[in-house]
Amino acid sequence: MYTPGNGHLVYAEDGTARLNIAGASYGPGGSGARVTYTIAPSEFGFILIAATSHGICWLGIHKGAAYLESELRGDFPKAEIVRNDDAMRDVASRIIAFVDGTGASLDLSLDIRATPFQLAVWRELCAIPSGMTRSYGEIARRLGQPGAARAVGHANSSNPLAVLIPCHRAVGADGTLTGYRWGLGYKCRLLEQERTL
Repeated sequence: MYTPGNGHLVYAEDGTARLNIAGASYGPGGSGARVTYTIAPSEFGFILIAATSHGICWLGIHKGAAYLESELRGDFPKAEIVRNDDAMRDVASRIIAFVDGTGASLDLSLDIRATPFQLAVWRELCAIPSGMTRSYGEIARRLGQPGAARAVGHANSSNPLAVLIPCHRAVGADGTLTGYRWGLGYKCRLLEQERTL
């Protein structure tokens, strides 16, 4: 069940974060939303950052800007989507600094949809310190649902905020890197960077 409202993400210097989501201001597929986005270069390629008037609603990372635009439109088929680099400049610079490792803390308003289970999984991801990993099974056990490793993986794959909700810190039972929407190369690079900061 989804409830309307807003969310908040606050990162601490150890790379853990507090995530609160009270719901979203829009319906399924982005219905009723006006989404503004920008695409900015980073050390990891392009980052597309999208927001409603209530907060960040989507973030993707990829070597192709056109690919990111297509993914955004695919996730928000019912929204009005417009590019506005000027309107997004301030928040984009803060997010890029965070992703590139030059900004240690981050405090953002969010506008994302989440089921209670997704929110629980995403909070567990945010509790993993920077550069560390946990298996899908361990996350499931921490949620009191030891048989739900596959469901944890599915919740990871539905994460609309790459890097910000750090699903790259979830790994297979044997520690191998698996299942990252933006490619395992990015997952590996993100973890390597976090371990050197």
